[in-house]
Amino acid sequence: MDTGEKLIASNKKALHDYFILEKFEAGMVLAGTEVKSAREGRVNLKESYALVRDGEAILVGCHISPYSHGNRENQDPTRTRKLLLHRAEIRKLIGKTQEKGLTLVPLRVYLKRGRVKLELGLARGRKLHDKRDAERRKEADREARAAMKERR
Repeated sequence: MDTGEKLIASNKKALHDYFILEKFEAGMVLAGTEVKSAREGRVNLKESYALVRDGEAILVGCHISPYSHGNRENQDPTRTRKLLLHRAEIRKLIGKTQEKGLTLVPLRVYLKRGRVKLELGLARGRKLHDKRDAERRKEADREARAAMKERR
């Protein structure tokens, strides 16, 4: 089934460092050259995060490289960008992020019907032993799949 989504960038490290409790889809307020650069896949989500300030969701630290054919229209690559969410979702996020240890982490950027969308995860940080357990489980699953494949 084709969902009409084209993945631009994903944040695999976030899935390793955090327990994702809930996911949200948000639009992004971008300049024209940023959209063109995003379509080329020149987005980096490492070290970025989202927060709610003054009733608005914003994305901090996301790097969208300057458009190759842009000139003075190019924006600062790491500027903060406004995220478009429903008011009820923002209120919910305000309540959740004020709880101890919860944060908003961008998980992936993708195109959906020609629009650049961001998937946000409401996340709780993992401790070192949790990361080790997750890695051990992944390795065991990988070995089990290989053994099943070998038996066939």
